[in-house]
This record gives sequence, structure tokens and C-alpha cells, in this order.
Amino acid sequence: MPSLLVTGANRGLGLAFTRRYSADGWTVTAACREPETATELEQLVESSDGKVTIEKLDVLDHEAIDALATQQRGQSLDLLINNAGIVGPFPYSEHLERQRFGTLDYDLWGEVIRTNSIAPAKMAEAFLDSLLLGKNPKIVSISSTVGSNAECTIPTYLYGSSKAALNKIMTMLAETLRKHGIIVALLCPGHTKTRMGLETNASIEVEESVAGMRNIIDRLTMSDTGSFTRYNGERIAW
Repeated sequence: MPSLLVTGANRGLGLAFTRRYSADGWTVTAACREPETATELEQLVESSDGKVTIEKLDVLDHEAIDALATQQRGQSLDLLINNAGIVGPFPYSEHLERQRFGTLDYDLWGEVIRTNSIAPAKMAEAFLDSLLLGKNPKIVSISSTVGSNAECTIPTYLYGSSKAALNKIMTMLAETLRKHGIIVALLCPGHTKTRMGLETNASIEVEESVAGMRNIIDRLTMSDTGSFTRYNGERIAW
């Protein structure tokens, strides 16, 4: 069976990826920071006939990432989805000033960068050996058009810069891993009805977004490595 490791699997896009891939017969390692509160994910594990396992993982904890990679060494990994990410403290609408010039929160900025930009690079590095054992292996990172200079001018300095950095890191990684036959791609889920998407303002259902991204992931070839694509298949300039 093909295998997937997805971060931030306790809700939203990560949970939907876990549900969709496991239903299609994949074995899924669903990583999240607080498994003890992930009720829906636990229910999915119980009904998955062993296809889904939960691993406790805070992507800011590099030692924990290395420990999980060591635990899975020798096992093939076909797809790594870097989904875990943050905008800032919740509720986001009450902390927007910390993202704006003049009232920037530099400590928070560091946390957002470490989570959204650095952690996906660490995940790729840690799980490289497992990916090299995979069949047509792929690394997919969930980005955002907020990180695109061409498409977005919203002045969210923390989140926007973290996604721009993620885009640059992954395009460099795409070239680094090309010789190993590992495809690297960036996807934007659109403004989805998740907690990060400020559900009341979002227009795209989570399942619609994940279905679209799944279709893109299935069709990725080496000619697509380093690409940045919207969930509906549109290429994104950045």
C-alpha cells in the first residue's frame, strides 16, 4: 500500500487529507501536536482498519521530528504533506495588529517563520531516507497566495513573509532533490472554511479544496517540480 505522512492532521485540511487517502487504501501517519484532543482523528483511526496511525509531533521540536524519522527508518514513504501551519494566536481577528507595520510582534514573527517555513524543510530533511525508498516520492507543502508578490498585497507581514519563505525554500529543494527523483510542489488550498481560514469569511469547503489538491498531487510529474498551484489547477505567479 502507498504511504503518506501528513502534519497538522487533527483538523481542517490535514484531517481531510487523512480521511481521503486512507479511504483510498493508503497507510497514513497522521501527525499532530495534541493527539489527546483530536477526537475526529481518533474516530478515523478506529474505523480505518489499521490504515491510520497517530503520532504526537510538534513541528517546532526538531528532536521530535528526528525521533519520528528514526522510528520509521527503513519504511518507504511515498508522500509527505507539510500541512501544519499558523497565522498567529487565535482568534486571529483579535491579533491582526501584531502582523501590521508599526505594531509588529517580532517574537511571534519568529514562531510563525519557524512553523511555516523552517519546519517543512526540517521534515523533508529528516524523512529523506524514507522518501528515497518510496515509489514516485513527492513532497507537497501547503502554501498561500498571501506569500505571492504577484497576487497579494495584504500587509500581513508575519504570515505573508513566512509563506514567501516557504515558497523559496521549496523551489530550492525541488532542484536539490531532482537528481533523487523526488517531486517537490507547493499548493494553495484557497480560502477554505478552516480555523486558519477564518471560517465565517471563507468560501471554499474543506473537502472541495482537498479533492482538488489530491487530483493535482496524483498528476504531478518531475516536470512540475518546484511548481506553485491553486487547488483548482491554476498555476500561481509569485
